[in-house]
Amino acid sequence: MKKLWFVLVASLLLVTACSKSGGEGNEGGASGSPSASQSADSPDNKEPVTLKIVNKDMPPDDPNTIKLVKAIEEGMAKQGTPIKLEIVPVQAGTYSEKLGLLLQGGNIPDLIYFQGGDYNFAVNQKILEDLTPYIEKSTYLKASLSELNKERMKSYPYLVWAAPIRAQVPVVRQDWFDKTASGKALLENPTVDNYYNFFKELKQVSGAKYVYTVAGLLPEIDVMFNQAFGLTSTWVKGADGKYVFASTTQAEKDKLDFYAKLYKEGLLDPEFLTKKWDTKEKAFYDGEAAIIAGTQGKIIDIYNTKTVGQNGESAKIMVLPPAKGAAQGYLPVDVSKESRGMAIASTSENKDQAFAVLEYMASPEGQMLDKLGIQGEEYQITNGKIKLTDKFAAWFPHFVENLENFKPAQEFDPSTPYLSEPAVKSMEMFTGMSTKDNAFVMPAELAGKWDASLAVYNEFAANYVVGKVKSEDFAKFVESWNAAGGKEVADYANTVLK
Repeated sequence: MKKLWFVLVASLLLVTACSKSGGEGNEGGASGSPSASQSADSPDNKEPVTLKIVNKDMPPDDPNTIKLVKAIEEGMAKQGTPIKLEIVPVQAGTYSEKLGLLLQGGNIPDLIYFQGGDYNFAVNQKILEDLTPYIEKSTYLKASLSELNKERMKSYPYLVWAAPIRAQVPVVRQDWFDKTASGKALLENPTVDNYYNFFKELKQVSGAKYVYTVAGLLPEIDVMFNQAFGLTSTWVKGADGKYVFASTTQAEKDKLDFYAKLYKEGLLDPEFLTKKWDTKEKAFYDGEAAIIAGTQGKIIDIYNTKTVGQNGESAKIMVLPPAKGAAQGYLPVDVSKESRGMAIASTSENKDQAFAVLEYMASPEGQMLDKLGIQGEEYQITNGKIKLTDKFAAWFPHFVENLENFKPAQEFDPSTPYLSEPAVKSMEMFTGMSTKDNAFVMPAELAGKWDASLAVYNEFAANYVVGKVKSEDFAKFVESWNAAGGKEVADYANTVLK
């Protein structure tokens, strides 16, 4: 796997020539009417099928969204499947909540991007199509799925996400790291204590207002510390040999005590509860925060590009290892189901055409568009090589992030590799220090209880860190967690985990 990434990113990628399958455009008269040699149902004369799509990362008024949609429509028309993509806007706010309201209101697009805990309504109402038969018959999308993607789809075949496991790793500016004396000791032995000493020195030498920033909840710092405190999976065995929710154990309390210490000493973002993803990232770019967690691969690449662009070449980012203690590793990987991805509505009257969009975006031509943007804008072909432009920094894949089936016909210019060194390093380190979680697909009858119990945990953990509740309240939290439905979920966990 590592060799594959090195080959791909070391500018040995091959760029594919644009696909010529399907029609090449209207070759009739200037009026656009069919020539005598054209049949009435030739690709040039098919009426485009309108497909509605909802995706938080495709705002209708965004210039890149407009370019992407136009290019998809033109490319699919040339290949004989003319479609018109109509973007369904979502109200501002938490995407999962607003999407849920959209669907419950009866506005169900043909293509739906889900993210997070927003699919229970859709599954319960049976409005999602089983994608298994479509993918089995596909050529490109099937080839673009990793083994982990396929494993997730076995138990939950409604979402497809041809992307690396969306796991986060922590990063810091290289120039700030190099100013510390404790950094070397940290890399040699990244214990929790060594991280604490590093945080204190890092804040001092960098001039940052605080060290670690997160957006709202704690998983973005858990990526560094969970396993060190013994929180190695969602469910761990208790003293009686039965599985218990890890976040109700003494190990969780010890971790929260540590976070509370970081918060009290100004090392954890004091506004972490109200931070959103954009304000969190801005704090890092502006130098207010010293450490941020980002998704391995492309997001780390974006962080690196923007940080260097704003602060200079010496400010390139470096990936930090997870803390070492009871265990060592980034957050365990949930392989029970895709937590985000594209779905096709079972209510759609154009399911085949909707899947054709996903298949096209996984094709050689579609991947060039999805990954690189528009030739002449986000990239140029210079001296037979792909040279990315400044505009490329604002472009990112919406459909296929995996590189399994990305085989362009030209190499990347060495000065503009597809992924930067920190992005490659993030994937290597995650691959080498990740484990599989024992989370499972929650049955519909327990989904509400699970959500309610998680809400109890999230509220308590946040309040604990900021000092609104005390150490002696932990036992009451566990009781509340059980009462909210956690006990029933834990009982079920012990029937499915072995």
